[in-house]
Amino acid sequence: MKLRAYYKRYSYNVLIAVEAIFANKVKSLLTALGIIFGVAAVISMLAIGNGAEQEILDQIKMVGVNNIIITPILQADQASGNDTKTTAASEANQLNGSKKKFSKGLTMLDAEAIKQIIPTVQDVCPIITFNYNAILGDISSPIKLDGTDNTYFNLFDIQLESGTLFHQIHLNEGRPVCIIGNNVKNVFFNQEPPVGKYIKCGQIWLLVIGVIERRSFAGSSSGTMAISSTDNSIIIPAKTMLLRFRNRGLIRSDEVKQASLTTTSSVAAKTLDNNQLDKIIVRVKETSQLTATAKIAGNMLIRKHNKIQDFEISIPELLLKQQQKTKNIFNIVLGAIAGISLIVGGIGIMNIMLASVMERIREIGTRQAIGASRKDIVIQFLSESTLISVAGGILGIILGVALSKIIQTMFDIKTIISIFSIFVSFGVSVFIGITFGYLPAKRAAEKDPVESLRQ
Repeated sequence: MKLRAYYKRYSYNVLIAVEAIFANKVKSLLTALGIIFGVAAVISMLAIGNGAEQEILDQIKMVGVNNIIITPILQADQASGNDTKTTAASEANQLNGSKKKFSKGLTMLDAEAIKQIIPTVQDVCPIITFNYNAILGDISSPIKLDGTDNTYFNLFDIQLESGTLFHQIHLNEGRPVCIIGNNVKNVFFNQEPPVGKYIKCGQIWLLVIGVIERRSFAGSSSGTMAISSTDNSIIIPAKTMLLRFRNRGLIRSDEVKQASLTTTSSVAAKTLDNNQLDKIIVRVKETSQLTATAKIAGNMLIRKHNKIQDFEISIPELLLKQQQKTKNIFNIVLGAIAGISLIVGGIGIMNIMLASVMERIREIGTRQAIGASRKDIVIQFLSESTLISVAGGILGIILGVALSKIIQTMFDIKTIISIFSIFVSFGVSVFIGITFGYLPAKRAAEKDPVESLRQ
């Protein structure tokens, strides 16, 4: 019976709070706006952060956790560097009349040597990249032409939609065959099966033997990390690239003529590139062997390149982990900003409720005169602020989810809404309603009923 009496008494106080909210709809909505936008900000900001983190994890999977990327450094890049020791050494060599050292750059022989000599290496993948126009009938479209081997597909977990990978005879003899990306298939072949048909790239007709599954992803296609979409690519054997398209390792007569005409030109220096390969991707057997393998490969290449540091070695896993750490810091900052907006919303509730207490002094006095205790007054005003916060939290959740979807659709930013962020933001909004609503409720309960009725 006692519990029933308590329930009846306090439920009546809550009912009065609900009536007060509906009697002042505009004021209640304005009071809840801070909570609504605060909760929406928390959910949408954390959704952006979760999406960014998922992209990082996807990139780590695509790059491979045991990969090492070796890329060439062009002579122009070396010349424009700020290495004072290198510049001083170069000037000293010129004064002494010594000959400048020559390096062939990254070559297929480098890739083969790394695979054969270093025991911790599992796979080595050479990559040569050029931009060409693909042509079929009256359709022409720019594409990225990659020369590589079947290791490329294993390293990056690339699956074929149809057809087969390169056969050994294709790789050994440099046959004019290719595997095309999904966008290339849609542009040139529409609904027709492309396997077994020909497509012209530059001046060479290539036989299509396979089609790659769609592999688009949002994010940076960093050359250092070797991450890029294959949808707009045509992939051919590396030997086909060197024999039938272009081999930068061979000196051509037109290049010699151009170099002789522009010996002192800085533009010519910038375009000088004698590297056969644009990348060498090395997969190590164990993650713990990454650093040691990278060091050994670097020392070996320096000896092969006549002691010239014309290449760069990077470990994508470390770069991506650092990037993920940066994203986590970014998420914390976004969460803190959104949390501040919730606190501001709570302060708004407190201010409005304090003003409401001053406006409703006669109501408070009347209730106290007919038998309401101070606890009843506290519960009435505390219930009012809590209900406003709860309603604001629910509306904020709806707005936050909608904002996340709009951001993903309009700005192509991946967002992932987590149940955790919804519960946290809603729980914080309720906590703020109770915390910031207590002071006005306490002040209302402390009013003298006689003084209240006089006003």
